[in-house]
Amino acid sequence: MVGDLCLSPATSDGTYGGPVMVDGDASSLHAPATNDRRCIDPRAGLQAMLDVLAADGYRVIGPVVRNGVIAYDDLTTEAEMPVGCSVEQSPGRWRLHHGTDSSRFSWTPGADSWKRFVFPARQEVLRIRRTDGSWTTTGPTPPDRPLALIGARDCEVRALSILDRVLLEPDHPDNHYADRRAGTFVVAVACGEPSATCWCTSIGGGPDPIEGFDLKITEISAGSGTAHRLLVEAATTRGRELLQRVPSVAATDADTAEAEAIMARSAAMMPARLPASELPELLAGTAQHPHWDAVAQRCLSCGNCTSVCPTCFCSTFSDHTPLGTDEAVREQSWASCFQLEHSHLGGRAVRGTTAARYRQWLTHKLQTWPEQFGTLGCVGCGRCTTWCPAGIDIVDEAIALTGGTR
Repeated sequence: MVGDLCLSPATSDGTYGGPVMVDGDASSLHAPATNDRRCIDPRAGLQAMLDVLAADGYRVIGPVVRNGVIAYDDLTTEAEMPVGCSVEQSPGRWRLHHGTDSSRFSWTPGADSWKRFVFPARQEVLRIRRTDGSWTTTGPTPPDRPLALIGARDCEVRALSILDRVLLEPDHPDNHYADRRAGTFVVAVACGEPSATCWCTSIGGGPDPIEGFDLKITEISAGSGTAHRLLVEAATTRGRELLQRVPSVAATDADTAEAEAIMARSAAMMPARLPASELPELLAGTAQHPHWDAVAQRCLSCGNCTSVCPTCFCSTFSDHTPLGTDEAVREQSWASCFQLEHSHLGGRAVRGTTAARYRQWLTHKLQTWPEQFGTLGCVGCGRCTTWCPAGIDIVDEAIALTGGTR
């Protein structure tokens, strides 16, 4: 039985740890626990994990290859997950490559993110019916199963924590988000093959997830002469209990050392590009910087960056009456600060130019979120750069605005 969600206290650096469970499962999403390390088979072990989660009543979501990209969808078998896949990413470019090795997690995420499962792009929030000369209102039915997310990278786990901080804000919580997020079981995966647009190490993250998960997978020896296996670490009580039900063997010191070497190599591939803690101060006072106009010459105001961002939360509401019914429906859908009507106020758009809209987006992510929510609004996943049709790199633009060098 899942409980309600609340926010964990702020940490020493002013950020928030995300949701914890109360009045429900005693093992929280961030419960401190002594890590257990086991090794499982990349095929049979993964399948057993999926089976146990499904048997426990979870809706299991994980990576699949669809239409040439990595997407997230319902999983029933491990055979639906990518095998031997790698990804090429650069500004304005994402390409999936199929190899011959047996690796399971050598890819980096595509445009899809876990956000759409807890905060859908479009959702009904209210339905009004005329009945017997009066009105009745109903809300959507809460999910019948909690989610189990398979293969979440550190940037994605941190993105969920940021959404928790925003959408579960105590004074004005989003109850629909809370219903979907409650009881989520997270199987994180260490990132052994970062892409050229990844920059999580500059913004408080890294290839190795630290918190916000129940189990963590590190893939070791894929494609090498030694046995291919997945090192699984339990970080919560419920994670440990699930791992005990999956066929596994105890991890050796050599397994741990190999995993640590993979993480060190991965982190070295992502040298720091921006001083995250200094960004709010560095970007202050840049509202009239001429570089905003330079960016606007390239920006299409298409909103791709906000659509693929795992932390953007802006939304709008619309009401409509289906023909032939006595009902009215209110829907909530994603909105973008690149839409002209997004800043409509007093009969006009306050941010009427592309330069003003791009400035709003970048400074909100990297400058003003800490004051609002106690954390930056970016996790360094690189999606906005990869999926920008003009190839605009948020890091390069921030460097140009703050007078830094790459």
